[in-house]
Amino acid sequence: MVREKEAFLGNVIKLVDSLVIALAFFIAYFVSFYLRDELALGDMAFAISMDFDGFLYFLNRNYLLLVGYIPAWIIALSTQGVYTDFRAKSFGAVTLAILRSTLVTTFLLSTIIFIFKMTLTSRLFVATYIVITVLFLIGAKYPLRYFLDYLHKLGFNQVNLLIVGTGKRSIQFIKTVKQHSNWGLRIVGLIDDDHGMFGKEIEGYRVLGRIQDIPFIIHRKVIDRVIFVVPRLWLNRIDEAILACEREGIATSISMDLYNLRIAKVRQTDFSGFPLLEFETFNAREWQLFIKRTLDIIFSSILIALLSPLMLLVALIIKLESRGPIFFKQSRCGLNGRHFTLFKFRSMVQNAEMKKRFLEKQNEMDGPVFKIKSDPRITKIGRILRKTSIDELPQLFNVLRGDMSLVGPRPPLPIEVEMYQLWQRRRLSLKPGITCIWQVSGRNKIRFERWMEMDLEYIDNWSLWLDFKILFKTFFVVISGYGAS
Repeated sequence: MVREKEAFLGNVIKLVDSLVIALAFFIAYFVSFYLRDELALGDMAFAISMDFDGFLYFLNRNYLLLVGYIPAWIIALSTQGVYTDFRAKSFGAVTLAILRSTLVTTFLLSTIIFIFKMTLTSRLFVATYIVITVLFLIGAKYPLRYFLDYLHKLGFNQVNLLIVGTGKRSIQFIKTVKQHSNWGLRIVGLIDDDHGMFGKEIEGYRVLGRIQDIPFIIHRKVIDRVIFVVPRLWLNRIDEAILACEREGIATSISMDLYNLRIAKVRQTDFSGFPLLEFETFNAREWQLFIKRTLDIIFSSILIALLSPLMLLVALIIKLESRGPIFFKQSRCGLNGRHFTLFKFRSMVQNAEMKKRFLEKQNEMDGPVFKIKSDPRITKIGRILRKTSIDELPQLFNVLRGDMSLVGPRPPLPIEVEMYQLWQRRRLSLKPGITCIWQVSGRNKIRFERWMEMDLEYIDNWSLWLDFKILFKTFFVVISGYGAS
């Protein structure tokens, strides 16, 4: 849970440090060139001019310094533990580790110069390079720490935990979570099988119910993971609770020091010394999710920029055709039941939601979804927008905000979720998207139960390649208007 995220974060910081060291090499060339000129120290070897072409010529003659210095720093910083539990370390401790690493990297840099007989290499450049590298590495750590902590304060990447157990180990676990608030973990409440504990507070967190109440609680609260910190004697009590979480796509972890299991989709990890068995219903590595989110930001930003003239034109036509707002805003359910406001271009008359109850008998969709082919509430421009899926374009802003992804199960209404069968709730275990397998397979021509099955198939077989295939198919579906109404 945390160790995997910290390992991924460590690799990201290594990449950032590598770029910082490369940037320091670039800056050092110009600074040393300037110092030689100001101090009248004469010309620097291989430094023909103080411009980019001059730098490229210098780099061609001294590339070994850059190639050797970057891994030397990464290895030295790794040895000093800079990349381990980065967010839990103080800024002073990180700075001290960087200063210690300077001694090792300076020695290795000197060794490279000696072994490859780089006698013409400017000693002033080397000294300038070392100083700038140290300053840049230290300077980069503080804004990075601040940025990560700021994201957590805003609620991004926050994991909501339901803790089962209130014994000594549970209390230790809770204290550990509280001590590391910058890890983005938030305890929603506690569970204890003693009926007399209901409503009591432990370490500032309220006991919400018993083990048998977990299915009810995960319906009423936004829970990302249920962690069982329980005695061994409780093993026979938690079976049903784990299965209930599994059915609904809620990740579970068990803190007990028993043995390593060798079964599918179960892995052993630990949380700051607490052994955990994790049962994941959605398997994806942190780097894959990072790439997915990065692509969401890049593509949604590009599409918003490219399609902004079209969206402005649509907004103007909507305003001229009928009274009411340009955008239709509606509360939808996102990841693990989080509520967010979904944006669409208004394609219906004003107060369309109030008129829906008079049309419910004409519903052509099975299940808790409402849809009729010739909906009298739809405006003239609205029919065109729906047929071409242009009404969905404002959801690119939902993607940019992080409420949605480009590809994922369509976000349901809260009232629809209330009517879901237990197995159907697992589709909430992945961030919703603008398009999905259902969207490119006929949409309104598909029965509700099959729609739910397709979403679960997407979750179980998810990959970045699958997302690209769905996006490719979406392009042709939008052009043809297949399944839209």
